[in-house]
Amino acid sequence: MRLQGLPPAVTGQTRMLVLGSFPGATSLARQQYYAHPQNAFWKILQAIWPSSPYITLADSYENRINWMLDKGIGLWDVYASCEREGSLDSAIREPQVNDLAELQRRCPELRLIAHNGGESFRHARHSRTLGLPVVRLPSTSPANASWSFERKLAAWREVVGLAGLL
Repeated sequence: MRLQGLPPAVTGQTRMLVLGSFPGATSLARQQYYAHPQNAFWKILQAIWPSSPYITLADSYENRINWMLDKGIGLWDVYASCEREGSLDSAIREPQVNDLAELQRRCPELRLIAHNGGESFRHARHSRTLGLPVVRLPSTSPANASWSFERKLAAWREVVGLAGLL
């Protein structure tokens, strides 16, 4: 069975695009980026901006997305669709890559592409064709247990700073 990814969460003011590989089963079921409760994505963003109008995981997904977009961060995935059982990137088969050039036209303020994890970063050669800085971030997935939350946070904070969003 072919799975379809989520639409991009971006605005014309998006300055940093975070590219995952493909939504996990929980995210697809809920139609929400980073919906798995053990994924550190939303917790990391909260820790980067603890004193701005604060957002919590208890807030609605729409509120979290709008808060993130207001910070200048957008979300999408490298893959538009694929075949996969479960949620692991290693199980992805027959992926179709998203059109990043079209997304760049929708995001004229885009300054940096950040790949969330190794599977996404495997496609850095495509994102580099956009002429923007491209970085690899440690995956926020619970499968990336070798990195502590604090270590992930430090890496993410550094890249958010590179994008000029702090």
